[in-house]
Amino acid sequence: MVRAIVGANWGDEGKGKITDMLAKESDIIIRYQGGSNAGHTIINNYGKFALHLLPSGVFYNHTTSIIGNGVALNIPFLAKEVEDIVSKGVPKPNILVSDRAQILMPYHILFDQYEEERLGKKSFGSTKSGIAPFYSDKYAKIGFQVSELFDEKALKEKVLSICEMKNVLMEHLYHKPAIDPEALFQTLLEYREMVKPYICDVSKYLHDAIKEGKQILLEGQLGSLKDPDHGIYPMVTSSSTLAAYGAIGAGIPPYEIKNITTVVKAYSSAVGAGAFVSEIFGDEADELRRRGGDGGEYGATTGRPRRMGWFDAVASRYGCRIQGATEVALTVLDVLGYLEELSICVGYEIDGKVTKDFPTTAELKKAKPVYITLPGWNCEIRGIKKYEDLPENCKKYIEFIEKELETPITMVSNGPGRDEIIYRV
Repeated sequence: MVRAIVGANWGDEGKGKITDMLAKESDIIIRYQGGSNAGHTIINNYGKFALHLLPSGVFYNHTTSIIGNGVALNIPFLAKEVEDIVSKGVPKPNILVSDRAQILMPYHILFDQYEEERLGKKSFGSTKSGIAPFYSDKYAKIGFQVSELFDEKALKEKVLSICEMKNVLMEHLYHKPAIDPEALFQTLLEYREMVKPYICDVSKYLHDAIKEGKQILLEGQLGSLKDPDHGIYPMVTSSSTLAAYGAIGAGIPPYEIKNITTVVKAYSSAVGAGAFVSEIFGDEADELRRRGGDGGEYGATTGRPRRMGWFDAVASRYGCRIQGATEVALTVLDVLGYLEELSICVGYEIDGKVTKDFPTTAELKKAKPVYITLPGWNCEIRGIKKYEDLPENCKKYIEFIEKELETPITMVSNGPGRDEIIYRV
């Protein structure tokens, strides 16, 4: 059975914890899109980790962790991440990398940095991890697949050809030093040795695993609103963040995805630029940021303070719909216990009219939040294991959100630890 775990919002919903938790009953966990530009924070018996490229199932001995063909594969980053978790006492994970995955090149990171510098105040708020240049090259058909590392003659010719093209931009648009083709070729040979132990025909491996009845998790990065087609374009990421893309990015038939667990945050947060209707500011935002997540709401990759907001039912319902959510995991609910009252954005006012449907970006920029207020529960809920033991106002908050999402909330996370979860039947 294949299950996808994806985000409904802007990312940072707590997908890593849910994947880590569900990996206990799984055989295979797959990253199918994105790269090292976002992180999944996980707290377990080994300690606290911020994973960026590795799937969130690497902490179990019985699992196989896969980097699918849809991922932006930063090979030295992958090697360093494996080394880092092993150095902290985690047994070396069983990792497979698709032979069709494309390689994030050193110049992709440079182009990302230089373009953000060139745009200045009009920049996209990129993590400068090279993701947009990587996917741009992939779809322009000038990327490097892992399998190409093993034909040195063809590889050298391609490196020379691509450097010729890239150096026009490097020297004349960005006024930076040219890329040395020989040095780049040698770097790719080093990458080959790093990745060689992991290479696999992942699509065939998964085909066989599905036939054998293995339990498979597809782990998404970021969330619905960062999808390049259905998100807040152009302030989006460069690969599809939707569960539907899991079939393509892992190499499996779409009908094999039976369950789509969509992770929704009990309040809103976002890293990077773009429309954010329920955003709050000042002391109110600072207090929520300080208390949020585990150790505060700061980007797992960048360390940047996240933008904070009240729960946005319009965006979250849309995020669940576009993912095809079959169930919702509601996270970081425990953070809200300090509040006397909770605001929920239930509509957007655009040009004097109120809508409950999530609009396109041009309309979204004009949207003003329409709030309702619910009483808080004003106490600590960590440690509670049963839904019926939650404070009445806390249950009312969850049930109001569930009604707005039009999707059953089957899991409620009330703490950062792996076992701090309440199941609702």
